[in-house]
Order: sequence, then C-alpha cells, then structure tokens
Amino acid sequence: MVYRRFLKRFFDLLLAIFLFIILLLPLIIIALIVKLTSKGPVLFIQERYGRNSRPFKLYKFRSMTDSAPQIANSKFTDIQNYITPFGMFIRKTSLDELPQLWNIIKGDMSFIGPRPLAKTDEKVLSLRKQNGADQVLPGISGLAQVNGRNNLSDEDKATYDAKYAAHLSFIVDMFLTVQTVFSVLKREGVFKKAGTISEDEQHNIK
Repeated sequence: MVYRRFLKRFFDLLLAIFLFIILLLPLIIIALIVKLTSKGPVLFIQERYGRNSRPFKLYKFRSMTDSAPQIANSKFTDIQNYITPFGMFIRKTSLDELPQLWNIIKGDMSFIGPRPLAKTDEKVLSLRKQNGADQVLPGISGLAQVNGRNNLSDEDKATYDAKYAAHLSFIVDMFLTVQTVFSVLKREGVFKKAGTISEDEQHNIK
C-alpha cells in the first residue's frame, strides 16, 4: 500500500529526471533527425486517457509522414507506406517512446502501468472503468504489453490491465520492467500484422 501510494511515484520521478538528463543529447539528436528526414512536427501529440479516465496529452517522436490520413486503426490497409524510414527504426527500438519521460515527470504516467489509450479505443477504456484498471497511472509498458501487446484482443488487454491494477507492487513492477527490456530487444508485438498501425499512432497529429 505504501508503494502504491507514495514510493511508486517517488521512484518514477527520480528515475525519469535522471534519464531525461543523461538522455538529453540523444533526445536532441533524434528530434533533429526526425525534423530533417521528413516533413512535419518532431513530436506526435495525442489526447489519451489516464488514471480515473482523465484525458492528458501524450508525447512521442513522430514516426509517420505528414501525409498520413487521420483515420482509426482498423481503417489502415497500407500503413507501411506512411511510416518514414527513420520512423520505422525508432518504432522498432521503442526510441519513439522517450518523450514520455516528460509525461512521467508531469505525473501523467508511470514507467509501468496500463497503456494509455485514445478515444478510438473506447471499448477497452469502457472495460477498464468496469474492472478498475483505470484506478492506476498508465505506463510506458505494462502487463498487457509483455503478454502480446498489439496481438491481444480488447478483452484480453482489459483483463491484463485489471490484473496489474489489483496486484500492483514493487516486485511486479521490477518483473515487468525486465520483461519489457527483453520484449524490446526481441522487438515483439511492434506491429499487429503487416498493414495495420500500432495502438499508439491511431491518428497522425500534424
């Protein structure tokens, strides 16, 4: 209970500030490459829903072209045509997630928690309200991400999110952190299948 209420936020803030400082130069370099290699803003900014289903602005490095249509996930059939070469690299290596360190510092997110979703994922958002999964801060990675990520059904995502919220602890967070590192190294679940867009870029914000 102490970890859930106080220590988790303390560790998140401490680590996020530390990483932001030591990664400042790489962040600047990635931002410059994004800007110089494709037309459009450096950051992808989208409204997501976090703890208690409250909206906030999530930040990522933009990985899609400025011409990508603003349509929902299920409507894309040729997503590969809209991802920039550098965008493909930062998505596969999860470097596009680094700006979310600022979300953690602000208190919008945690390192570990249910993935913050956009309004287009209303089914999962609704299920989270019902099962209590929206009572914790959303995270960069979580139980659903290490158990299939985009390959999971909406129901399975919500079930994993609820399980995490119910069993949140320091040990669980450490286990999921290690699992996340291995998943990133193996590049698991980056795309659900060829021709679809990941859950994190359902709209191209220009």
